[in-house]
Amino acid sequence: MDPAPATPLPRRYTRAELEAARDRTLEDVVAPNLRVLFCGINPGLYSGATGWHFARPGNRFWVALHGAGFTDRVLRPSEQHLLPHFGLGITNLVNRTTASAAELSDDELRAGGERLRALVREWTPDWLGVVGIAAYRVAFDAPTASVGRQPLTIGDTHVWALPNPSGLNAHYQVPELVAAFRELREAAFGQ
Repeated sequence: MDPAPATPLPRRYTRAELEAARDRTLEDVVAPNLRVLFCGINPGLYSGATGWHFARPGNRFWVALHGAGFTDRVLRPSEQHLLPHFGLGITNLVNRTTASAAELSDDELRAGGERLRALVREWTPDWLGVVGIAAYRVAFDAPTASVGRQPLTIGDTHVWALPNPSGLNAHYQVPELVAAFRELREAAFGQ
């Protein structure tokens, strides 16, 4: 693996800076031959301000990724460019930055599901890990879906629904998040 360039440390953003990030979009982190393409719901304001996925302090995505064995250390959001070295990528159902995913309409989530299907067909990852079970249910018209492997496939890509790693998701603490992510890692990479 190439040595990582120096990565900026997180900084505090003012309310005005965060609000100015509303409706920005983020670049997908994709590459050929991905084992898992992770898909968040949509970028939050911190992600819009930084340009990095899952950037809000308190989001547990990067901790869960490492704890489950996907990465050799906890990556900073600013190191998202390293994900393809681990066979991983990242995107969002809806690319529009909002303060809360609750600001998204069901129509936006369904349209995001269609966009995601096209992205998966283009890049053909082995697995798609949708992070956020409630958004998955709407985007893929699967109202009774639960966390874990889904019956849906997109071409040859298998689909897995994961809990939302937001610090606001009190239903899943770090150990439960790690366990859910680990099940996907074991399916994608073996024991």
